[in-house]
Amino acid sequence: MSTEPVTYAAAGVDIEAGDEAVRRITAHVESTRRPEVLGGIGGFGGMFELDLTGRRHPVLVAATDGVGTKLAVAKATGRLDTVGIDLVAMSVDDLVCCGAEPLFLLDYAAVATVNPDELEQIVAGIAEGCRQAGVSLLGGETAEHADTMSPGDFDLAAFAVGVVERDERLDPANVIPGDVLIGLPSPGLRSNGYTLARHVLLERAGLDLNGPAWDGATTSLADELLRPSVIYCRAVVAALKAHPGAIHAIAHITGGGIAGNLVRSINASVDAQVDLSVIARPQIFDEIARLGPVDDAEMARVFNLGLGMVLIVDGDDAPSVLEGLRGSGQEAVVVGSITHGTGTVEVHP
Repeated sequence: MSTEPVTYAAAGVDIEAGDEAVRRITAHVESTRRPEVLGGIGGFGGMFELDLTGRRHPVLVAATDGVGTKLAVAKATGRLDTVGIDLVAMSVDDLVCCGAEPLFLLDYAAVATVNPDELEQIVAGIAEGCRQAGVSLLGGETAEHADTMSPGDFDLAAFAVGVVERDERLDPANVIPGDVLIGLPSPGLRSNGYTLARHVLLERAGLDLNGPAWDGATTSLADELLRPSVIYCRAVVAALKAHPGAIHAIAHITGGGIAGNLVRSINASVDAQVDLSVIARPQIFDEIARLGPVDDAEMARVFNLGLGMVLIVDGDDAPSVLEGLRGSGQEAVVVGSITHGTGTVEVHP
């Protein structure tokens, strides 16, 4: 057995690289700073001063999520600057489904070894997502797992917190017949269904990530698979504030597809009727279905099919909510209605 002194770096953890990564990401973190943030990066915990002015009974809402196997595409291409946007979207857009305004987010990155260049790309994307959402990147953690992860491997998670008045929480119990479904389109997969998409496109069809996404496409397959998630929360929070009581429930369309998520936002006395013919279905979904082949039922069970979020809105208020969303720059369209029923969702192609 060697008697030479052992260092942490020799065991696989490079403290100096970690310090360099923190130095590089500091400016990105600061770019997301809201006035309520106290202190700066590097403390044992992030501090956020909750302004209670005008609040009657505030309730904190928390959500956590990751990016899933979309990361495998980012790793394969070396394009790490957009998955951070997806990371933010998956958490903050869950918060708004409760009626909450997202306030801050913390990230966690587990890496095989710290590469300051790569970590800066990832955090730059997270910061961009936070700016789009209007939240502060309050803190984070990078864990180096050299002996348990393969070289170049990493995983991401985020934890977001928002606030809503107790009596303004969105509740499926408030959904009634005559309500209107307003859909917010998604131009791509967001961060769901990538295990199936990769299996079909890369393994079965053998497509090149750097080649065209489909015949005649002006984008590469990598461009389509790494298309960052639209972050809806800012436009939706504005709509909630501008039209109090008009929005009864919201569904974020993630894993489980439209029916699997929308059913969580209705009650047992109504049905939701969704008409997908009124939105443009991104061609990437058609390619997955064709090349699999993947049948319509499985596609609907796995993917968002071009619909990233659904707002359930009082029928009388729907035109003004729709106008407000569009006025804030958010594409929005009526995609269905609520009828008497038994708590089911019917999705019509």
